[in-house]
Order: sequence, then structure tokens, then C-alpha cells
Amino acid sequence: MSTRALVATARRVVVKVGSSSLTTAGGGIDPARVRSLVDELAALRARGAEVVLVSSGAIAAGLAPLGLRRRPRALAPQQAAASVGQGLLVHRYTEELARHGVVVGQVLLTVDDVTRRAHYRNAYQTLAKLLELGVLPIVNENDTVATTEIRFGDNDRLAALVAHLVHADLLVLLSDVDGLYDADPSLPGSTLLGEVDSVESLTGVRIGSAGSAGVGTGGMQTKLEAARIATGAGIPVVLTSADKAGPALAGAPVGTLFHPTGRRRPTRLLWLAHATEPKGALRLDAGAVRAVVERRASLLAAGITGVEGAFHAGDPVDLAAPDGTPVARGLVNFDAGELPALLGRSSGDLARELGAEYEREVVHRDDLVLL
Repeated sequence: MSTRALVATARRVVVKVGSSSLTTAGGGIDPARVRSLVDELAALRARGAEVVLVSSGAIAAGLAPLGLRRRPRALAPQQAAASVGQGLLVHRYTEELARHGVVVGQVLLTVDDVTRRAHYRNAYQTLAKLLELGVLPIVNENDTVATTEIRFGDNDRLAALVAHLVHADLLVLLSDVDGLYDADPSLPGSTLLGEVDSVESLTGVRIGSAGSAGVGTGGMQTKLEAARIATGAGIPVVLTSADKAGPALAGAPVGTLFHPTGRRRPTRLLWLAHATEPKGALRLDAGAVRAVVERRASLLAAGITGVEGAFHAGDPVDLAAPDGTPVARGLVNFDAGELPALLGRSSGDLARELGAEYEREVVHRDDLVLL
């Protein structure tokens, strides 16, 4: 069976739609665009597929009610717009999907929800139960309480990670461009790439800055990163414009199809690699690098030569080679202030001098992903 045919028969589909595909130029929700998208999602469900929607648009939807002409750059007004807009956006989806007898569930995620051991299983269980109950989950980042930045990086990346989290068969990225071109699509002579075997093979492609600068945050680069994450985890990706959602979901040769290149990875580790920003770094000696990279061993204090940054136990940190190159990322078991006194010392010595609690790994192999 061809990959396009597999698209048409996907049983669990994650669809991501960008702000510019849902809103007017002034920032308000466009009822006709939302209605059109909902009709296609309902038709997909009617064919027997389960659907998860990752929807941008909360901040954009909040602009007009607040009298803002453009997306603000500062964090506080972004959060205010998201607070106003998220309710408006989900209300619109709820009304439109009710026409098809479909119940909506809102799921707002933060990075902690999917990287910390105690949280990520609950995120999966919530989404799985909603799908089991016949609900259409609508996912977005919890923009209103973001602290260091308003987003994971962008909702394209969030959608790729959600697709992996829910074990999706397909990821569809809907935007204001109809696919990936070999040059900026605004330039004459640019050609649509119908299929891509590997994102890494696109070294000669000149990526333009496609995307709406007024209300959205993404561009073609973020969509390629999302495609790389999803296809590397065994999930095919279709990139096209929102007005071609129907044909794309039916397996028609529209937009750009990215072929899967890898196999599914442990969910939390994929999120650790792609959804977190390191709070610091641990500099390793050559022996520790070999142990972590080649033997997939836990990181012990004996192999650490330096500590950088201010972090707490449970935070993500990069593990760096002697030359400073990050080789892995993991969740650290000690605060930054505790580690300098432990460096270069064996676990046995630390246990005898400081107590058994200091014998534990600095980063356990189950909380570590190679970069």
C-alpha cells in the first residue's frame, strides 16, 4: 500500500491548524473558516477515524476584543489575549462540532505535563480516555500561565509531539501555504515538492518565511522541524493549506507528503529531546561521554568535570562533551548548588561521607535522551 493510501486509511489523526487559517486579518475568529475546517474533521470522523485537533488562534482571537491591532511582543499582553481568546475559540469549535453531534474536550498542556515522570502518563491517559468516549480533543499550550516563554516553540512542534503521544497514524499540518516549495513560493519559478523522503535530504531547498506575521508565530522552518520529529518517530506528515484539508485527509495528492523515516520512541524521551529548554549543562570527561553515549549508562558524579547554569532537581540539563558539544539531555537529580562538592568522586565515597542519598545517579539512564 502506498503512503498516500495509508493517509486515507489512518485510524487516528492529529490535525494542526495555524492562526492565520482561522482568523481575519484584524485578529478575530473567522466563522466561515472554522466552519469549513470543522466540516472536514467531522467527515473524517464519519469515516471511522479518531481525531485530535491542535489549534492555534487563542492569542489571535483575543486581539480584537482587547482592541489590539497586532499580536503583542511582550509576554503579559500575549497572556491576556490568550486568556480572552481561548474561551472564544473553544466556544466556536463547540458550537460548530455540535452541528455534527460531536462533543469537544479542551486540553491545555505545559512542558511539565509531558516531561516530568509524574505528569506525562496522565497527559496520555486523559487524551486516550477522551478518544475512547468519542470526544474530539482540542489541544493548545496553556498560554495564559507560561512563564519563560509563551509557547513550546510553536504549535507545529507541539502537534508533532502530541501525534507521538497519542500514537497517531498521521499528522496533518494546515497552514496558509499549500505545501513545501523548492524556493520561496512568492518567487516565480518555485516548484511544489509533492513528496519528501527525508527532511535531512532538503539541504538544497531554500526555505522562505511563509506564514502570517500578523497573527501567527510559525513559518516553514517550524513545519519542517515538526515533520522531522514526527517522521523520525514513524508518523507520516502531510503539509498543505487549510482550504485543501478535505482532499489531504482523503489521501489525494495535494500538498507535501513527508515519508516516515524512523520508529516510535519512548514518548517522554521524545518530549524531553524536543519540548524542553535546558536549565544548565554538565560538562563530562571523555570516559563519561563514552558511558552515556555508547553504553547508554546513567551519569555518575565521578564523570562530571563542571556545572553550568542555575537548576533544581528534576530540571532538564544538557550533558556536554569536553569541548562543550551537547551529547545528551536528561533530568538531573540534584540542585546546581549541590553538585560542585560531588564532582569526580565515586558513588561509594559519597555514600560513606555524605549518606546513602548521595549514592544515586546524577542523571538516570531512564531520564536521559541522546541528542
